[in-house]
Amino acid sequence: MASLDIAHQRLINQRLAASPFEKPVEVVDWLVAVQSQDYFGAKWALGLRLQDAHDADLDRAFNEGAILRTHVLRPTWHFVTPIDIRWLLALTAPRVLAANAAMYRKLELDAATLKRSLKALAKALRGGQHLTRDELRATLEQAGLAVGTGQRLAYMVMAAELDGLICSGPRRGKQFTYALLEERVPSVATLQRDESLATLTQRYFTSHGPATAQDFAKWSGLTSADAKRGLEMVGTQLQHETLVGAEYWFSSSATPINAKPATPKAFLLSVYDEYIIGYHDRRMIAAPDIATKLFTMGNALTAVVVVDGQIVGTWRRTLQKNAAVVEIDYLTRVTKAQQRMVATAAQRYGEFLEKSVTLIGEQS
Repeated sequence: MASLDIAHQRLINQRLAASPFEKPVEVVDWLVAVQSQDYFGAKWALGLRLQDAHDADLDRAFNEGAILRTHVLRPTWHFVTPIDIRWLLALTAPRVLAANAAMYRKLELDAATLKRSLKALAKALRGGQHLTRDELRATLEQAGLAVGTGQRLAYMVMAAELDGLICSGPRRGKQFTYALLEERVPSVATLQRDESLATLTQRYFTSHGPATAQDFAKWSGLTSADAKRGLEMVGTQLQHETLVGAEYWFSSSATPINAKPATPKAFLLSVYDEYIIGYHDRRMIAAPDIATKLFTMGNALTAVVVVDGQIVGTWRRTLQKNAAVVEIDYLTRVTKAQQRMVATAAQRYGEFLEKSVTLIGEQS
């Protein structure tokens, strides 16, 4: 049997190096959830997997509610689809709430206080109202709930998201708004917990595989026992192979396991792109010294440059009115041909923003 080429298989299965999608909702549906506390970076993560997409197309899809943004999976924002948001919340919100419990105690947000806040938010948003965070603050204060200037508001609003009461509304200028979930998203049939777990497991390993049970637990925010249970339910529909002491699972309908993209490519990935953040173990996509520098705390610390499946550097942008300056910091030696790939990737980013690009940081 051919050896499992994890990095290249992930590029293909994540649709970075395969046929692109046409609509933003198709990307989010495929990946199930896309980490999006960095809204602008998350739009680019979707854009990389779309055919001829522009930044404004992603704003339009978000404002229209084709894709939504809420706290789900882990204690951070994700893009999700309207059809998935309810069952994903039902499956993963209890774990997020448990993780937040210490902060709720610290902020004196007991069950009675949170119940009052949910009631106040529901009343203020009813009838298609879309309110900014500052307007939610005013709503809670008018209801006699102390908000203060710290994290109390953030955790009250997150609790309402996890409860399935609110989700993202359209942006108002540069500000985000919130809407009632029941008014933003049509009702759909509910799933039982085992059905939800099986669905999430199947879709994760199809779109993110090859990956381990530990990768799935880290990405989903679920327990190791849940990850094991999910694989027990859908494992016969997946392939698996043991490599470097770990068992990797992937879709039975995936491209052949030793496949590589027809032509090596470079990608400028956002800080929380699923190619980086979707896994616990990143040994297959970064040399040990690079992994130590970037992932010491277990998270991607900066936007990365990937060439032929491997992280070779980092990048940052400076936006001007009609232009973007992209600065590359290589963490290893790259060839002239690879630098040309990076230049092409930077040009693609400029096309997404509809700006000209100046590239800084070529190696001699």
